[in-house]
Amino acid sequence: MANHKSALKRIRSNEKKRVLNRYQHKTTRNAIKAIRLATDKGEASAKLSSVISMIDKLAKKNIIHANKASNLKSKLTRHVAAL
Repeated sequence: MANHKSALKRIRSNEKKRVLNRYQHKTTRNAIKAIRLATDKGEASAKLSSVISMIDKLAKKNIIHANKASNLKSKLTRHVAAL
């Protein structure tokens, strides 16, 4: 266990950030899955802009890599266009 106050604070803040990052990442993954399972083009295209925004936010916070974000956005856009 840590002995310094600053180290204890760092442990607490890291845990808070970890929980928030997990929540945001899982929420985004569920939204991506919803788009991939959607059969209606109108419904999928309506969700696409919000999901792209979520992906961009994850990449900006380094929760996912920028290239992974770019690949996800590209694949989702192609998927929606093909519906």
